[in-house]
Amino acid sequence: MSIKNWPLGDRPIEKLQQLGAPYLSDTELLSILVATGSARGGLSAVTCSRLLLRSHSTLRGLSRASPSELCRFPGIGPVKASRILAAFELSRRLAGEKTPRRSLCGRSQDVFEAYSVALRDEKKEAFLVLLLDSKNRFIREERISVGSLNCSIVHPREVFHPAIRECAASVLFVHNHPSGDPSPSDEDKQLTQRLLDVARLLGIRVLDHIIIGDGSYYSFFDEGMMVP
Repeated sequence: MSIKNWPLGDRPIEKLQQLGAPYLSDTELLSILVATGSARGGLSAVTCSRLLLRSHSTLRGLSRASPSELCRFPGIGPVKASRILAAFELSRRLAGEKTPRRSLCGRSQDVFEAYSVALRDEKKEAFLVLLLDSKNRFIREERISVGSLNCSIVHPREVFHPAIRECAASVLFVHNHPSGDPSPSDEDKQLTQRLLDVARLLGIRVLDHIIIGDGSYYSFFDEGMMVP
């Protein structure tokens, strides 16, 4: 049966308007983004949404899907896939606003809270450099590279160029481990030491290098690994 023929209280949009978003199920919320079903398969938007969620087990699993993966499902084309992924990205950015970037002052916990949601579901390693002024106030962030599943290719020239351009007094490095385990690899340790050596020559302070995993993180500074 078409959604238009459902009881008024069972239509997702009307239900949201009457009761509020918290009263809708995951399937109902997703169906609002999907908007229309599959005419060829005779499926409603709610049914298409239910199939999407079942196939990925959880909302988080669905959020990690690629556009091409979503488009394999009935009723989902490039526009709907883009709409769904855009909604997930907005939710990640909203979660990141829990700790405003401007309030970052080098504390590892603050950095983890600001970037954990955005980075934990990345399928590849992403390396970011955070630029701070002489009072450790956040200036801006710069994404330096996106590597393979287990290795980021980071060159000191690319890392420190933004800091020199912005006249940053100090920097803080952040990258993720797609495996979910934030423990540093030997490569991570070697890279950190290499960047420390270059920073010393440039007169730029390195406050920390933080690796973000799934629900946890590793701070080189906190662990006493920031070798002078």
